[in-house]
Amino acid sequence: MNDSARMADTNPWEIPLATLEDAAFVEAIEGAFTDIYRTWFSQEIMLINHDLPILLRALRRVEPWRVFLLLTPWMLARMFVPIQAPPVVIPAGWRAVERANEPYTVIGPGIQIVIRETTEKAHVNYHPRIGHYLVQPLIQSMEPFRSPNEVFKAWNEVIRIRTENIRKLNRRCRWQEDVSRREFFHRTDRETVRQ
Repeated sequence: MNDSARMADTNPWEIPLATLEDAAFVEAIEGAFTDIYRTWFSQEIMLINHDLPILLRALRRVEPWRVFLLLTPWMLARMFVPIQAPPVVIPAGWRAVERANEPYTVIGPGIQIVIRETTEKAHVNYHPRIGHYLVQPLIQSMEPFRSPNEVFKAWNEVIRIRTENIRKLNRRCRWQEDVSRREFFHRTDRETVRQ
């Protein structure tokens, strides 16, 4: 078996949207998720906010992915759709042929990926029109929101608080590191007396 055949066997990512321009890509994603909503969620009474639309925001490329926020009536998620087959193994049971006739799954099996030198957790998913993609759920309780702006405002508040906490933590960590270094090189009075 040659290298490309071995890669196809161990890394069977389906990526039908990889060559689309961004506008066509957005249309394809929103169309696929609108169909998912109609098929799997439109008759649900619980846990779905039927007043929220399907919206794709903040599209950017972070090789080998297109990364964006996806708002749906059932969740706000960060999505990773590959531009090329990523170096991530598809979990057992999640190849395209295994998922083609299966019901929609909101969150598939968890995996770890590296994005800009940071390890992140995400969930593998598959849809015949999208191919394989990864999901990071951000908000899964959509009932309280009356509009997309409220959802994005809530998520921005989470980011603001997280950023503030990281800033405070980093300030504390630098101080602790300075103190530790100083204490490491400075003898205490007790150590001086013992000698």
